[in-house]
Amino acid sequence: MILVLGGAGYIGSHAVKELLDKGYYVLVIDNLSTGHRNSLDTRAVFVEGDVGDSALLERVFTQYKVEAVMHFAASCLVGESMSNPLKYYENNVINSFNVLKVMVKHNVKKIIFSSTCATYGLAENEFLNEDSPTSPINPYGRSKLIVEQMIHDCFKSYGLDYIILRYFNVAGADFSGRIGEHHNPETHLIPNVLLHLLGKSKHISIFGNDFNTADGTCIRDYIHVLDLVEAHILSLQEVLNTSPVGRVYNLGNNKGYSVKQIIEQCERITKKKAHVVYEKRREGDPPYLVASAKKVYEELEWIPKYSLEDMIRSAWQWHKSNPDGYDS
Repeated sequence: MILVLGGAGYIGSHAVKELLDKGYYVLVIDNLSTGHRNSLDTRAVFVEGDVGDSALLERVFTQYKVEAVMHFAASCLVGESMSNPLKYYENNVINSFNVLKVMVKHNVKKIIFSSTCATYGLAENEFLNEDSPTSPINPYGRSKLIVEQMIHDCFKSYGLDYIILRYFNVAGADFSGRIGEHHNPETHLIPNVLLHLLGKSKHISIFGNDFNTADGTCIRDYIHVLDLVEAHILSLQEVLNTSPVGRVYNLGNNKGYSVKQIIEQCERITKKKAHVVYEKRREGDPPYLVASAKKVYEELEWIPKYSLEDMIRSAWQWHKSNPDGYDS
């Protein structure tokens, strides 16, 4: 059985569906603080609870034969981490410590960890690879890097096999239209633009137009959620079939798009015009984050299938059908 922590969230729910479709037995733990109960595939076993609850984790690992853990459960808002860092160290670091402790106790030694490009901080080169310096500039990135280091120490000391996946910007939705992206508040650019174009907000904000980039707005690497999930499945197969495994991979498209370019693409696909308002930069926002994902291409033969247009079109399908997300 594969234990998916945070399996009712945006990425977690897509991973759960894909795992089930591939024949895995899936157990989900989620406290539903940001996840949605009706995003979960009914074929999965669901336990409502918090990964910070050591007693609950002990019960789950005693009751079920867990083969591997996919860990998506985390707080992930850069801005919030700047204003409330202790929340991030508690939810991301301390709770992950609880997970690792119970895994080692119950001899469950396979983990796929959801990390972030925020571990790198300010890019020194055009493309970030896995050997780029890790010097996060916000508590979110620092909290994820601490967990990465804990996992690596468990690998050396306890034989915990792991693959850490550092995401760049995830977008899109399952093409079935049944599950998609719904955060409250929504902080991601593509859904915010699409929701604005659906009339859910009066304008779309661009936070800073004075960065050292071609059009003055931040540049980011985007990846379709289904491509991301495929990388998780390949990583799971690797840790289940190989030992020892202790690796870190970037997940991205090797291509960056500026905030302005994303808005223009959304306008083209939806045939609607956005009302853009420029605001001051957000603290902790680096100007340029683009992945070099060469390593995962070579070692796991993972190649993204979906384009930026696919991301926006699938997200647009979801938001049009579910303008209030899972509350629609």
